[in-house]
Amino acid sequence: MSAPDPTGQPLLVIIDPVARRADGESVRIARDVLCAGAVAKICLTDGPEDVSRALSRRGRRPVVIGDDRALLRVVGLLHRRRELAESALSVVPVGAPHTVALAHALGVPHGPVAAARAVLDGVPRPLDLLVDDSDGVVLGEVCVPDGYVPGAAPYAAGTAGDGPQGPRSPDGGPEGLDGLCGPGGPAVSRRQALTAGGQSWWSPAARTARTALALLTGPAARHALPSCTRLRVEADGVLLADLDQPVERVTVSVVDGLAEVVVHHRSADRPVRARARAVTVSGPDFRYRADEVAAGPVRSRTWTVRPGAWRLTLPR
Repeated sequence: MSAPDPTGQPLLVIIDPVARRADGESVRIARDVLCAGAVAKICLTDGPEDVSRALSRRGRRPVVIGDDRALLRVVGLLHRRRELAESALSVVPVGAPHTVALAHALGVPHGPVAAARAVLDGVPRPLDLLVDDSDGVVLGEVCVPDGYVPGAAPYAAGTAGDGPQGPRSPDGGPEGLDGLCGPGGPAVSRRQALTAGGQSWWSPAARTARTALALLTGPAARHALPSCTRLRVEADGVLLADLDQPVERVTVSVVDGLAEVVVHHRSADRPVRARARAVTVSGPDFRYRADEVAAGPVRSRTWTVRPGAWRLTLPR
C-alpha cells in the first residue's frame, strides 16, 4: 500500500474509455493504488464532453489514466480554458507501447503500479509547451508533412536526416529510401509500412486481389510522403527554407525552453537546425502531425514556445 498523498489534495481520476477497453486490468491496478493512497473521485468518461464536465470539478488534482491522446485532450482543454497553470497534472499511461511513448518520454514511469505511485509520491515539474496559432498544443514534436505510421515507435532515439541519395542519419549514413517520418524517430520504409500489421502484401493470406488492395490502400500506405515538399520555414523571422528549396521533412520540438526546428533538405547532406521562440511553416496546402494528432491541410502554421506553461507530476 502506498503512503498517503503528501499534498493532501484529493484526486480527480479521469479514466479514458480506450484504456478501459485496451487493458482493463492495468486500469484496475492503477485505480486501486491511487484510492489506497489518497481520497479519489473516479470518473469513467465516454467522450470529450464527459472529460470537460469532470474537469469542471475544482479543488481536485487531475489524474489521467489512459494513453497519450487522453493526456493531450486534457492538456488542450485546460489550455483553452486558461486553467492549465492552476494545478499539476498526473498521468498513468495505459495502452500499447507506441500509444504511451510520449508520456514515458516526458519521464512517467513504466507500469501501472510505478506510475500510480509517482502520482502519489512525486513532485510537480514545470514543462514547456508548444502552442500554435489555432490554440492547439504540442507536448512532444511536430512533423511536417504528416507521415507518421501508427505502431512505428514514435519517440524512439535518433533522428534521420536527408541526403541526395535519400534519407540519411545525422552523421551522413544511409537510412533507407522512400521513408515515412515518425515523430522523433527514424524513417520507416514503405515495405515496413505495408507490413505494419504483421502481414506482407505478397503473403499467402493476401493473394486475392481484394485482400492485396485492402493492404495497399490501408492507413499505412496512405501515409507515404511525397518525394519533396515546397515549404517556407522561418525561425524568429530568419529564413531556413524557401519555396524554391524542396524539403523532405520539417520537425519542431521544445529543447531547453526554445523551439528546435530541423529542416531536412532534399539536396543537402545534413539537416539545417535552429532554435527560436517561434517557428512558422507556410506553403501550398500541407498536412502535419502534432504528437499523435494529424492536422491540416493548412497554408501556414506558427508554433510558439510557452516555457513552464504546464506541470506534470514526476518521480522525485
